[in-house]
Amino acid sequence: MTTCVRVGIAGTGSYVPEQIVPNSHFEKYLDTSDEWIVQRTGIKSRRWAVDGQATSDMALIAGQRALEAAKLAPEDLDLIICGTLTPDHLLPGCSALVQRKLGATKAGAFDVNAACTGFLTALNTGEAFVRSGRARRVLAIGAETLSRWIDPQDRGSCILFGDGAGAAVLTAYEDCKQGEILKTTLGADGNGYELIHMLGGGSLTPPTHASLDRGDHFIRVQGREVFRFAVERMGSLIEELSEGHDYDEIGLVVPHQVNLRIIDSALERMGWNKDKVVVNIQNYGNTSAASVAVALDEAVRAGRAQPGKLVILAAFGAGLTWGGTLIRW
Repeated sequence: MTTCVRVGIAGTGSYVPEQIVPNSHFEKYLDTSDEWIVQRTGIKSRRWAVDGQATSDMALIAGQRALEAAKLAPEDLDLIICGTLTPDHLLPGCSALVQRKLGATKAGAFDVNAACTGFLTALNTGEAFVRSGRARRVLAIGAETLSRWIDPQDRGSCILFGDGAGAAVLTAYEDCKQGEILKTTLGADGNGYELIHMLGGGSLTPPTHASLDRGDHFIRVQGREVFRFAVERMGSLIEELSEGHDYDEIGLVVPHQVNLRIIDSALERMGWNKDKVVVNIQNYGNTSAASVAVALDEAVRAGRAQPGKLVILAAFGAGLTWGGTLIRW
């Protein structure tokens, strides 16, 4: 009979590019303003990768910082899982490049693509590997270079996205004595497939001169429909994960940084205090799979994850997909 292993988060890490892109950047060529962008999204600036900087480069630094926090070496890892929709190449996966650059010679590696739910998909998959005993130490990463896939003329979407990476090291709880994962959930509704998508580059619409001219390789977002879905899903995820626990037990909520209005609307519907919530969208925009991972790492390093308190991670994205994790820090 297999014994389930208790799983903890031994360390976190993150990285955002040095290049800061303020809202004034878009005022130069679009009919928009800093006031309009802040009012609609809460975003004041975002970070974009510089020329020659790829998703694996950012994932590497985030992974190194997570390993340092966990006091582990790359060769200690059994598995690397990278959540991303913007890998360096379509083939092979970004995780293999991270494994090579990191020097994690004993680790397996694979990618998951659940868009903005990517990090939680990687985290929850890694948790299952450790819990089942199939791995002892797993590096879960969320990393994106979305700036390369936005249409600069699409006012509704190009202002939203930023680049970055975040990571967490999963180990047996007995090895780290912190961040015990108590509950996880993943879900999807393919009926919303077209609400956030990129048509070009896959097997249905391979890259051609015509597809590039049409802009098929740009991310397209149906904002109103996504807004409604996100508000409902964020609230239901938080309620599902906190079920059976008192409100005072919840120390921190780390939601996907998609839009400040979505976060505020979900919390208002639930009657929750915003003081419990990590918000950094004003500095980074929507970094998709990196979003929750970066926010979690910043919160941990700022001392906001209190020992013994519960931490809720919640994300949702293209697919449509969603995921959540409940942690006893």
